[in-house]
Amino acid sequence: MELFFLSGVILFAFIASLSVVFLLYHKSYASHPNLPRGKMGLPFIGESLEYLSTGRKGHPEKFIYDRMAKFSSEVFKTSIFGEPVAVMCNTAGNKFLYSNENKLVTAWWPSSVNKIFPSSLQTSSNEESKKMRKMLPNFMKPEALKRYIGIMDAIARRHFEAGWEGKQEVTVFPLAKNYSFWLACRLFLSIEDPKHVAKFADPFTVLASGILSIPIDLPGTPFNRAIKASKVIKKELRAIIKQRKIDLAENKASPTQDILSHMLLTSDENGQFMTEMDIADKILGLLIGGHDTASAAVTFVVKYLAELPEIYNEVLKEQMEIAKSKKPGELLNWNDIQKMKYSWNVACEVMRLTPPLQGAFREAINDFVFAGFSIPKGWKLYWSANSTHRNPEYFPEPEKFDPSRFEGNGPLPYSYVPFGGGPRMCPGKEYARLEILVFMHNVVKRFKWEKLLPDEKIIVNPMPIPAKGLPVRLIPHIA
Repeated sequence: MELFFLSGVILFAFIASLSVVFLLYHKSYASHPNLPRGKMGLPFIGESLEYLSTGRKGHPEKFIYDRMAKFSSEVFKTSIFGEPVAVMCNTAGNKFLYSNENKLVTAWWPSSVNKIFPSSLQTSSNEESKKMRKMLPNFMKPEALKRYIGIMDAIARRHFEAGWEGKQEVTVFPLAKNYSFWLACRLFLSIEDPKHVAKFADPFTVLASGILSIPIDLPGTPFNRAIKASKVIKKELRAIIKQRKIDLAENKASPTQDILSHMLLTSDENGQFMTEMDIADKILGLLIGGHDTASAAVTFVVKYLAELPEIYNEVLKEQMEIAKSKKPGELLNWNDIQKMKYSWNVACEVMRLTPPLQGAFREAINDFVFAGFSIPKGWKLYWSANSTHRNPEYFPEPEKFDPSRFEGNGPLPYSYVPFGGGPRMCPGKEYARLEILVFMHNVVKRFKWEKLLPDEKIIVNPMPIPAKGLPVRLIPHIA
């Protein structure tokens, strides 16, 4: 009887607490009566489940377009991951966010990011990101990347020799991840031994999958596994950093050979150098940023080229002309990349239809008005690539694969945003372009291919990937 009474008290207290939370939840929105139209869903949960489920079903744009049709084609409100969010839906919204960086809005990162990257806790992940953006241009601008094209091609050749050639069937997505990770290890850390790269690969996959998970640090949760994986990787990184310090002191390494050397030798405005832990965190962030998005992009290039033989033939024609102009064993160079105009248009159309970066969050640092609606300070804002990429107003027949959209002046400003825009445009955009084009050159000059699963489902969590990894049958070109 006492147990029954105690259970009743606990249940009553729980219901009462929920009621108070629910009232406070709605009162906080009532204080701003001119909010965008939309629905907030349940307290804490909001509409997160529907947001995630549409992605896992392969239609992330459905969440956006259903609400655009019901509430507004400019901006609507929702609640995702326990946060009130205003979702920007058109080019005007993209322009507004990109143009008001650090004026009205700033980057926002989930709490899980700060917990996995401890050095950012001393300031914030946003401040750490700003520091990185000051440091990266020396390595990520086109003139700096020119000298890396031959290295990229050499790694690509080794990748295809080891993982593709001599095989009748392959699964593309895992191989694409191996390619992009190998490149990143070589260009960021000067590591190219496949065995050394492999030491990072497994824990890195665990880490990447747990960064945007629910931040519950209990044994067995994705978040807990990600924290453990980050410690394993950073231990290895610190060993590499210590050895590089010795090599630089003994002139066995070049100050300009990669980003690691640059980080070790560059001080901030106060003359302070980064600690080994700071450098390990930042290198880890770079490896993540340059890994999954590029892997997804090249995987979908393979998918669409399998489905569209006329597009494949045009890419093959362009790439074989370049291949025939090279001497035996000669590596690709900057001039070769500049000749890959059609191939890049194809890659751009792939990223329009399946953008690796679905969108990104910002946080309002002041109250402001957009499209006649009030956005309160502290609210999160979200821009979605799909809201414009699949909008017939900007891309006629949006479901049609048409590389000619990128000829001439290309799409309308702020309509094509696979790399974001404004001050926070992806600093690795040019690096990604080279990475994708070098991959395309090497794969089409070796093979044609057929999808083994014609109706393979695409899932988005948080980036698009084929549900089974895109298995294909390889058809080598006859020499």
